[in-house]
Amino acid sequence: MTESTEHPLSGLWKPTQLQALQYGPSSVQKHLLSHLPSDSSKAFIITGASLAAKTSLVTQVESLLGSKHLAGTFSNIKQHAPVAHLDQATDAVLKDPKIDTLISIGGGSPIDSAKAISYRHHLKQGKFLYHITIPTTLSAAECTLIAGYTNESGNKVTVAHPQLIPQVIIYDATFAKETPQPLWLSTGIRSLDHAVELMYHPTASEVPTKQLCRAALAHLFEFLPKCKKEPGNEDYITRLQLAAFSSLYGLGLNVKGGLGLSHALGYALGAPYGIPHGTTSCLTLANVVRLKAEKPEDAEQIAKILPWIGQARSGDDKEDAIRVGDAIDGLLNELGLDTSLKDHNVGEDQIPTIAKLATGVDKGELFDRVSALIRSKL
Repeated sequence: MTESTEHPLSGLWKPTQLQALQYGPSSVQKHLLSHLPSDSSKAFIITGASLAAKTSLVTQVESLLGSKHLAGTFSNIKQHAPVAHLDQATDAVLKDPKIDTLISIGGGSPIDSAKAISYRHHLKQGKFLYHITIPTTLSAAECTLIAGYTNESGNKVTVAHPQLIPQVIIYDATFAKETPQPLWLSTGIRSLDHAVELMYHPTASEVPTKQLCRAALAHLFEFLPKCKKEPGNEDYITRLQLAAFSSLYGLGLNVKGGLGLSHALGYALGAPYGIPHGTTSCLTLANVVRLKAEKPEDAEQIAKILPWIGQARSGDDKEDAIRVGDAIDGLLNELGLDTSLKDHNVGEDQIPTIAKLATGVDKGELFDRVSALIRSKL
């Protein structure tokens, strides 16, 4: 993969297979059928138990598809996509050779599960499935070529392929309104995490990646507080959905390694301790930004965020990067999302395990600094 540089300004951006981005209230009702790959398509719905049981969203999609297009529904995807449920869903899809389309409804777990099912279908049948996703959170899983799930040991497993990126994304505010506000706001911080970490990601290009990320940060800082005050405002919801898209889609296919330290800590904390990824970003991002401020090339990129969140730069990149971390803490407090590891039953004895999972080492300067970062959130 080609790494991007600031001096000289150079890089590479490679687009994904995304074919359509549909957004706006009632987009599912108005446009879902037009996005099926063919008039004879058979679609299988992948969603979560809570969404299916507590809302009418899944039945709405089933009714739209009707007997002509609906092949079945699996509605038991749980948080972090446990592999046992993924196996069940995969088996259901493989039993029907007429299925050519997956429709995921929900947050990161159903979306990643649909991607993983498509990957497994490719291994078994030699072809990937067309994927239409209807996200109901701000996690932005719809924007990546990676599918993550939890194995039998409780650890995160990922598969990746360019053809795992959904062909169609439908952002529908009438669907997203059903998401509980704490989940909605915390996954907004997950999008914030994407946008911040792409600013110093080694392969992130200046255009469109970093420009999209800066715009995403501006909208997340503006509209998350507004949405907290007016949770039913469909304009705010749609703007946040587009900000989530902008936070991660711009990375494209020129991807090397993970997104960054905050994400690595999120994976170390998420599945093993049952913490939602939106919440892991609330725990890790601000302090990771302050840690990154110590590295001049990272501080230079982080400092560029300040004008986009309503603050003037001082000219001192390290100081400005630290101020970005402080601003993130301020946003968390404003949203009522400030939390600690003890709130999630994670004790000091777990610090070495978490630090090793996040860094890949069990000693040295990086391990020590990350351990101190984790300790500060107890």
